Amino acid sequence: ETGSEDIDILPNGLAFISSGLKYPGIKSLAPDKPGEIFLMDLNENDPRAVELRISRGFDLASFNPHGISTYVD
Repeated sequence: ETGSEDIDILPNGLAFISSGLKYPGIKSLAPDKPGEIFLMDLNENDPRAVELRISRGFDLASFNPHGISTYVD
């Protein structure tokens, strides 16, 4: 509903997607909804984005993701 802002695809085919970025002065389709991170397994025949649950204690109300990157060790 709020569109994706960025995507990072790991070598194993897992894709992390940030969504819900809000800029001051630009209309938002969901102004009261916090940002989200989704996971999509591109190895599946019919890949679907699944919202990741964020740990308790994280300030979801102010979560406004701009970009995403991963680190593989």
